[in-house]
Amino acid sequence: MRSGKGRGGLIRFILSSLGVVFTLITLGLVGATLLLGGVFWTYARDLPNHDDLATYQPKTISRIYSGEGRLIDEFADERRLFAPAEEIPDLVKNAFISAEDKNFYSHKGFDARGIVAAGIEAVQTRGETLRGASTITQQVMKNFLLGGERTGERKIKELILAVRIEETLSKDRILELYLNEIFLGQNSYGVAAAAQTYFNKTLAELAPEEAAYLAALPKAPSTYHPVRAYDRAIERRDYVLRQMLENGHLDAAAHEAATAQPLRTVQNGDYPPFAASLPERDYFTDEIRRQLSGNFGEAEFFGGGLSIRATLDPELQLEAAHALRRALEEFDRGQGRWRGSGQKIEPAALADESAWRAALAQTEIARDIDLVGPWLPAVVLAVEDQRLVIGIEGVGGTAEVPRADTSWFRGDLRQNFTPGDVVHVRRMVSDSDGSFIRWTLRQVPEVQGGFVAMDVNTGRVLAMQGGFSYQDSVFNRATQATRQPGSAFKPFVFAAALDSGFTPATIVIDAPIEVDTGAGIWRPKNASNRFYGPTPLRTGIERSRNLMTVRLAKEVGMDTVATYAERFGVYDRLEPFLANSLGSQETTLYRMVAAYAMFANGGERVEPTLVDRVQDRWGKTIYRHDTRTCTDCDDLTLAPGKAPSIVTNRERVMNAITAYQLTSMMQGVVERGTAAGRVNLGVPTAGKTGTTNDARDVWFVGFTSNIVAGCYMGYDRPRSLGARAAGGTLCAPVFNEFMKKATAKYGGGPFKVPPGGRFIKIDRYSGGRLPDDATGEHVVAEYFRTGEEPIFGIGAMVDGGFAMGSDLPLFGRGEGDVDPAAPPREVTTSTGRKAVVGPKANFGTISSGGLY
Repeated sequence: MRSGKGRGGLIRFILSSLGVVFTLITLGLVGATLLLGGVFWTYARDLPNHDDLATYQPKTISRIYSGEGRLIDEFADERRLFAPAEEIPDLVKNAFISAEDKNFYSHKGFDARGIVAAGIEAVQTRGETLRGASTITQQVMKNFLLGGERTGERKIKELILAVRIEETLSKDRILELYLNEIFLGQNSYGVAAAAQTYFNKTLAELAPEEAAYLAALPKAPSTYHPVRAYDRAIERRDYVLRQMLENGHLDAAAHEAATAQPLRTVQNGDYPPFAASLPERDYFTDEIRRQLSGNFGEAEFFGGGLSIRATLDPELQLEAAHALRRALEEFDRGQGRWRGSGQKIEPAALADESAWRAALAQTEIARDIDLVGPWLPAVVLAVEDQRLVIGIEGVGGTAEVPRADTSWFRGDLRQNFTPGDVVHVRRMVSDSDGSFIRWTLRQVPEVQGGFVAMDVNTGRVLAMQGGFSYQDSVFNRATQATRQPGSAFKPFVFAAALDSGFTPATIVIDAPIEVDTGAGIWRPKNASNRFYGPTPLRTGIERSRNLMTVRLAKEVGMDTVATYAERFGVYDRLEPFLANSLGSQETTLYRMVAAYAMFANGGERVEPTLVDRVQDRWGKTIYRHDTRTCTDCDDLTLAPGKAPSIVTNRERVMNAITAYQLTSMMQGVVERGTAAGRVNLGVPTAGKTGTTNDARDVWFVGFTSNIVAGCYMGYDRPRSLGARAAGGTLCAPVFNEFMKKATAKYGGGPFKVPPGGRFIKIDRYSGGRLPDDATGEHVVAEYFRTGEEPIFGIGAMVDGGFAMGSDLPLFGRGEGDVDPAAPPREVTTSTGRKAVVGPKANFGTISSGGLY
């Protein structure tokens, strides 16, 4: 009995003990659960809003396309091409799932088995192996909402958010976010950009071994670099391929074939880089960046995935660059001075070819110059009496430049060169058969300039060159350099006069002027330093007469001139000083060319633009330049060969007859004025030269019936270009070279004559009326408004209120063509004073206009 009682007591004790243990375990589990719940509740209170991921838009590349739709440039903070889930091939998805989260489609945000396995492995290795157990969902939370710090707090938040997001978004949407957000090295974010960066392929073109390599990169892209860590990269790639096999995403044959492949990448030189298919960045696309960053904000431009259709004509852009570069280099070589590039390689590296080639490759020197062939960087290896020994980038062995090639600059070879100098060279070839003659030295000119061409009706900029080389200097002299336009501004003075009742035949006194400026006496003068007496308005602009322009501005009023200049957009505010009638206030070439477009199109406002259209990442148009209406573009019954009707809604900035009169007068500039002999296009062409004080800035802006273009040249730190420099001699040839190409492509016709006027023949020297059948070089048909009977002759003279002396040495048609037998004549100015002038004292030999 005792024995039975003893056993029963033991059993009760055991059961009681087990009950206590169970209770303790239960209480411990409940406590742990409450504690864990409390921890999760505490961290869950201030978590980021995971619902934002439903509308998340990752930063993507903004791309610029030419007018023909060709990709010409890209801009991005993070180089990412967004790929929707449905456009990502299963091969790519499965590669990343196998590498990062094989249970992705089955778990609810976290993988408990993976967490336990990672913990056991960490314990077994005493912390030496810390295998990540984060799911793709958790990585999305980390990348998008939490950051990358390795703390327990972050892991708890990550788990909470992962569970929540699994209830909000589909698995495909979560995978889409992951595959577009992850950094994969080489400034590539997301799988689409990485496929392009490493293989120059689209996602659909990737082979299994390539998809597996991309999937190997998320943990540590630099650890698996395809060149520096080739073996580790192969090992990790093959691991991903093995996982794809085990998970049923590859069959045995495909797996074996993929693992047998070497790692071929752009970085290894196996494929050309995607960037090689794009033209070098230039002033045009960089100006688009500058303007759109201001309009849309830098964040949107560099990360908004904008699709930008530029107005650029690539063919004309190349021609603009060539024409301006040719003129700048020709002027620079005429100065006879070698300056070099300013770059050097340490002489110690010159003995070893691989060393100097590596150093040359790292040299910051322009590589975007193509003028009669590409300009290549080279290093001077040795300087001898009669030659330079050079090593050229991309050309095997060594080469030489003979002394004969350097005859254009002063000094011998040893005075101008030392071993290690980095220079530019290009091939000199025969004009007849293109055979190689020798290597020739080149240098980036010190003189700079800009060129702009645009459509006169739409303001679409077809070409823009902001300097000799974008890689040498990114400063855009077409849009950013403010310079004095000189006589190129005079058409705006004459436009104000023509709208104020003057005509092309109005006589204006060309004689000395004195203006008390308050700070002294200003005595403007013509570039020829001569005076020509009473002269028709037309001759004043054709020969760029400064004194006539100042008198005209005084007569019309500088406030009126300023209003015109501001209305045309040349200035935001023109100070009403008489000197500004000669173009002394600074403006940009971009503004001047746009203003001249309004002369060419008959006086309608043109807003210049480098962009036709901007679309957001979803294809929605958010900007469109041309707002004109096409009334029958959708008319299916439109007769063959008949163009649709475009209804303009542009503001009129000047009278159409005034625009035509001014255009006709500027045709005279090209045909017999300051640009005569420099512009010859075979189609009607008008324009105006500009040369400022001491020839610090030289200009030519001109136009045909459909294209306007302008050129500017000068030193960045203004100084004289020399006594012989002028807009007609330096810039007009650039315009002519470019416009030959432009008119061959776009044509050109007569300028449209507006209704409301009539043609009358006049003597362009005296301004007198001629019979309708008059002919000869002195005859010009001027267009006058109907109902406005023009007054001809001396009685209509304008002197601007400045008196004219009676003893002036006046000149006639030319400095040597005054008829000595012709008697002088006495005239009365509008102030009542008497003046003696020579015969037809109206047409001098001035070669260019200017400030004085």
